Amino acid sequence: MIVDHQGRRFRNLRISLTAACNYACTYCVPDGKRLVAAQDELPAEAMVRGVAYLIEAAGIERLRITGGEPLVSPKLEHFLRETSQLGLQDISLTTNGQLLSRKLPLLLECGLKRINVSLDTLDPDDFKRIARGGDLPTVLQGLEEARAAGLKIKVNMVPLRGQNHEQVLPMLDYCLERGFELRFIELMRMGHLAREGASFQQQFYGMPDLLAAIAERYEFAQAPAPLDATALRYEIPGHGFFGVIANESVPFCRTCSRLRLSSTGWLHGCLSSSNRHYVGDLLDKPRHQALPALQRLLVRALADKQDIAFAGGVTVMKIIGG
Repeated sequence: MIVDHQGRRFRNLRISLTAACNYACTYCVPDGKRLVAAQDELPAEAMVRGVAYLIEAAGIERLRITGGEPLVSPKLEHFLRETSQLGLQDISLTTNGQLLSRKLPLLLECGLKRINVSLDTLDPDDFKRIARGGDLPTVLQGLEEARAAGLKIKVNMVPLRGQNHEQVLPMLDYCLERGFELRFIELMRMGHLAREGASFQQQFYGMPDLLAAIAERYEFAQAPAPLDATALRYEIPGHGFFGVIANESVPFCRTCSRLRLSSTGWLHGCLSSSNRHYVGDLLDKPRHQALPALQRLLVRALADKQDIAFAGGVTVMKIIGG
């Protein structure tokens, strides 16, 4: 087992199935252009081997499938069917929900029990302005169908000052009424926002503002969460739960257990580090050759983690899966 000086190790793998996305959210890409699949993206078979090798080399227990937007990838079905046989404790998926209705039968057939759906507003005009792709009714329909099918659903919202922060309470009401757990994600200094400090500060809407807004309508108390959880979790008695991923306000680097594998074969041990480690070539090697080399790279990737707090990163978030 690979452990660092703070006792951290990799338990959770986020794998970006593709960099392609049918949205171009304002906080993710600056120019409004949708991301496309890279020419050198790994095939599904190599990505499955990557997960299998990382389970053995790092002790990965949980897998989250991300993108870009994973539901646009032709690799999704093969990857899901194969990784569901690897004995992981949990497999989940993060999606913008635009194709959720269409792909829901596949997700259920492959045994997924839970998903996260990124949704920043219930206002159709604001939705178009922020997402710059897709349409709100289709996403809401997908959420209702997933709920009816029994999937456990969390909704991810990035509150932005002056853009959608007035949707905090409407979004919370919507999720509580349906049994969804809403996660507010503080804006992160990633990609263009790492370079544009003024733009970041102008849009940032942090946990103190969020909790103050929620307290106007609900009483709530902090609820227990796993040690390596990224979200502070709160219970509204008689209604449900919500969470805040307070990357800026309450850093969680000291307990981070995440490892990321990009669609092009790069390991990222920390979003706040520009370091990355190429493993694409190892995934074509037999196990006895790949594992020792992979473990050496994992030691370096673990050392990339920040000791205390996230400092920002120039990598575009959607390339490495959020």
